[in-house]
Amino acid sequence: MSFFRSFLLIFIGSVIGLQAQYTESDWEERDKWMKTNALLAMTAVGAGDKVADIGCHEGYLSIHLAKKVSNSGRVYAVDIREDRLQKLRTNARDRDLKNIVTILGETDNPKLPEGELDAVFIFDTYHEMDAHEEILQHVKRALKPGGQLMLMEKLKDWVRGESRERQVSSHSLGPEYVREELKQAGFTIISEIEDHGDWERETDKQMWVILAKKTG
Repeated sequence: MSFFRSFLLIFIGSVIGLQAQYTESDWEERDKWMKTNALLAMTAVGAGDKVADIGCHEGYLSIHLAKKVSNSGRVYAVDIREDRLQKLRTNARDRDLKNIVTILGETDNPKLPEGELDAVFIFDTYHEMDAHEEILQHVKRALKPGGQLMLMEKLKDWVRGESRERQVSSHSLGPEYVREELKQAGFTIISEIEDHGDWERETDKQMWVILAKKTG
């Protein structure tokens, strides 16, 4: 097999894998390896709350949140791609969920309502945010006093201890960078999970979680 063909097959496989982790057919399995219910239980989110899912893709987490906040609550589902939001709306409609509001955000602005939210979730998306400082400020303004922010990311073994730029180029990020960024943005860290298990059960990709709250 030629080098070019080998590279092409690896690239196609990577693209398929990246898409598959966000599609509806994967959701039931994702509940298990991501331990989603345990993550949501760490937060104070409940019926009637207003929350946001930034980087919502096709709605995996948004739908979990919509059920948790119930009909009296609201979920703001944010993505920068309209095709993903369209699919999310279909997924929500199929489940008769009417408390999800989709928002077409920008790369530096999730366009959330100010001062309304009880919690914001950013799962496997923060590493993609070049304008992370601006995003954190928008999140802070959107949260009520004491509102929570939960970040979940994966750290790949081959970039562990590397620079932030090197990690991000590998679609990965370590918690040491995020801790400092949260503190500088005016958040107080409540709790952490340094090892939340293996992303997609791949032992060289370790998930970690930080739960923080808005200071003041």
